[in-house]
Amino acid sequence: MEGFLAALAISFGVIFVAELGDKSQLMAMTFATRYRTGIVLAGITIATAVVHLVSVAVGVGLGSALPTGWIALVAGLAFLAFAAWTLRGDSLTEEEKTKAQRGGKSALWAVGGAFFLAELGDKTMLATITLATQHGWFGTWVGSTVGMVAADALAILVGRWLGRSLPERAVKFGAAVLFVLFGVWLLIDAYGQLT
Repeated sequence: MEGFLAALAISFGVIFVAELGDKSQLMAMTFATRYRTGIVLAGITIATAVVHLVSVAVGVGLGSALPTGWIALVAGLAFLAFAAWTLRGDSLTEEEKTKAQRGGKSALWAVGGAFFLAELGDKTMLATITLATQHGWFGTWVGSTVGMVAADALAILVGRWLGRSLPERAVKFGAAVLFVLFGVWLLIDAYGQLT
């Protein structure tokens, strides 16, 4: 149970931070202007659960095939790359804006499909794969899914209450710092295992 809780807490924290300022939050706010919040959150939850389940499966496969020292080294470098990616920023393409604004037969399927496609290859998917190489699959899956949905729910609420998005520069910097801290921690762990 202790391993599950650790995986849950770490995954929740990392993915919540990774999602702040991400294009998925922009999509969530856009969808929330058109559809009910509950439908938007349900679509996000379904899409995220599926994408992160695939991510965890890939991470567990890599974790069992490679020595843990090398995994920690690659994971540390990946988190440093996530920090740079976060500072670079994310924005919606015109095609993604159009998808988010277009209504379909079912709002749930429109939101879920758009989020599923947007998350493939995104930093939150890659971070989930990285976390699953180090922690239990179930805790990582639940934590990463809940972390992402919580961050997107926050974006919807803040966007509705304030009529504007979170202060982008502060969010980017804070998220990047946390990624650097995780990356350095993993690199120190890798150094200890490989020497």
